[in-house]
Amino acid sequence: MVLTLTENASLQIKEMMKAEETKNIRLRFGVKGGGCSGLSYSIGFDEELNEELDLVEVINGIPVVIHKPDIPVIQGTTIDFKQNLMGGGFTIDNPNAILSCGCGSSFRTKETVGAPEKC
Repeated sequence: MVLTLTENASLQIKEMMKAEETKNIRLRFGVKGGGCSGLSYSIGFDEELNEELDLVEVINGIPVVIHKPDIPVIQGTTIDFKQNLMGGGFTIDNPNAILSCGCGSSFRTKETVGAPEKC
């Protein structure tokens, strides 16, 4: 498996999927250029699938779509959901990240090239 969803993350994602009007949605996780450290995570629901460029893994009963070129950057990542007094949110633990922005949504790997944006 490319990534892991914790039990808390899986429960939250399943609840969010129930609220969606579309029945054939999948969780899409990947990266995009930009952010303070050079790359940012991309996570959301998607109906579209590119059979040539997308990998679909079923993790804890959730269909997860990963853009194949992103796999080396996110291999081994764990997505969790943490609840606290201020609310809750997803956290991402990526063993490939060597530098992360203070907000945790932007990161850099040793293979990442290019200049980071200002926060």
